[in-house]
Amino acid sequence: MPHATPLIATIVGSLALAFILGAIAQRLRISPLVGYLLAGVAVGPFTPGYVADQGLALELSEIGVILLMFGVGLHFSLKDLLSVKAIAIPGAVLQIAFATLLGWALAWGLGWSMAGGLVFGLALSVASTVVLLRALQERHALETDRGRIAVGWLIVEDLVMVLVLVLLPPFAAILTGGEGDIVMPLLITLGKVTAFIVFMLVVGRRVIPWVLHYIAHTGSRELFRLAVLAIALGVAFGSAMLFGVSFALGAFFAGMVLAESELSHRAAEESLPLRDAFAVLFFVSVGMLFDPMILVTSPLLVLATCGIIIFGKSVAAFLIVRAFRHPSGTALIISASLAQIGEFSFILAALGVDLNLLPEEGRDLILAGAILSILANPLLFAAIDRLKAKKADTTATENANEDQLVKTSLSNHTVIVGGGRVGKELINYLKQESLPFLVIEDRENALKHLRGDGIEVIAANAADPRAIQAANVAGAKRLLVAIDNAFEAGQAVEQARKANPAVEIIARAFSSDETDHLKRLGADRIVVGAEAIAQGMLSKAFPAQTGTA
Repeated sequence: MPHATPLIATIVGSLALAFILGAIAQRLRISPLVGYLLAGVAVGPFTPGYVADQGLALELSEIGVILLMFGVGLHFSLKDLLSVKAIAIPGAVLQIAFATLLGWALAWGLGWSMAGGLVFGLALSVASTVVLLRALQERHALETDRGRIAVGWLIVEDLVMVLVLVLLPPFAAILTGGEGDIVMPLLITLGKVTAFIVFMLVVGRRVIPWVLHYIAHTGSRELFRLAVLAIALGVAFGSAMLFGVSFALGAFFAGMVLAESELSHRAAEESLPLRDAFAVLFFVSVGMLFDPMILVTSPLLVLATCGIIIFGKSVAAFLIVRAFRHPSGTALIISASLAQIGEFSFILAALGVDLNLLPEEGRDLILAGAILSILANPLLFAAIDRLKAKKADTTATENANEDQLVKTSLSNHTVIVGGGRVGKELINYLKQESLPFLVIEDRENALKHLRGDGIEVIAANAADPRAIQAANVAGAKRLLVAIDNAFEAGQAVEQARKANPAVEIIARAFSSDETDHLKRLGADRIVVGAEAIAQGMLSKAFPAQTGTA
């Protein structure tokens, strides 16, 4: 049996190099996405050395898109989707129209046909699913109002692109002098999409949660994990084959119908590792498409293409969101999220070339625009973060994460990091004992609940030195780190220890490695999940012996 196959070589080579370059990028304080993209360039056909299988990489990356959209659907609901339809539908359509017009104008200046300009403009108008969702996840914004608007916007863009891909062949036949019927393909596609949505809301809404509940009752974690993956991938593939919708859209609806089940959080946890791994393969596959020589042969055209993607789309999205009376913070985040292109752009460009509508130069410009806009996207977000920092006195009604961090008047108090399930238990005890405390939290939904209960909150990430200063950790008695992410918890512990060497720090962990990590950064005591549960069970079973009678 051979020890090297194209599939294994592609996966190993892509992930290993992505890890190395991603770690270097992180060390240089830039987004790891840059490292992933450069890894793709390094293993692509346009650079010397090892060349990974491009076709396999693209197919593997589709799994990442499916799992990512499934995960988004698990945190979304039909109510959330309908709540943003008033801005997502007209906003996406107007932004697509504006970006298409800009792309068509550039194509017209280059002497391309009207059809070629239309394909070129449409390819520049649609954002990448993976990049948009990754940007929102990094800022804990998926479950916020702006996150719901961005996801709704993305769904509308996907639906528009599905229609475009179906209508393009008959449209090309008409332009080339042949016979073509646009009305029937349009009606058939609309019928299929409608049938898919109805099927998922009527049948899928009952069958998918039932299947997972049945598997959960078997007590097999392995089967449950397998069921989650089978549902995500199976529904995505089946919806594409039977109803003609995209993999991403099918996976999103699969997650959304499962979101109503109490098992949705567990399903999200089980799919997370594979979701992250295959998402990395997406960025590697994008990098493989990039020919660096186009920067030498057509630098001005590449610059103009990137200008449409990064600035033209951003300005249009910003103005549209503001026109719907949403705050500038929301408009900035959404415009930055959409300032890139990805999966559908590649598919549309390839179809345009195959139909002799788009010249090969147009495809090369689209690919160059995609990779450069993805590279620039983290920088755009960094610029927005700096802009928000300079305007820290902006009113809190724009967004909880943009609140000016006012230093608390509390002293000799307890600081709780995280207002989740563990944080709520700590809050209830401190309230019951009338002890002074405050909470550091950056998730908007949690912030709303905490403020609704009249609890003092610092709306920021605990790893931010400004949050530590605003919470007056220097004058605090203790810090209770209640979040379950050991990396973020470690950063919070480290910042708190710098601010107050004498503060008592207690954190939670799930393994000995996490315990060692947190202690090394300055935590005094660690509560390990398994040990705490065991102690709780013993106190219930043997109250006299454990002193809890």
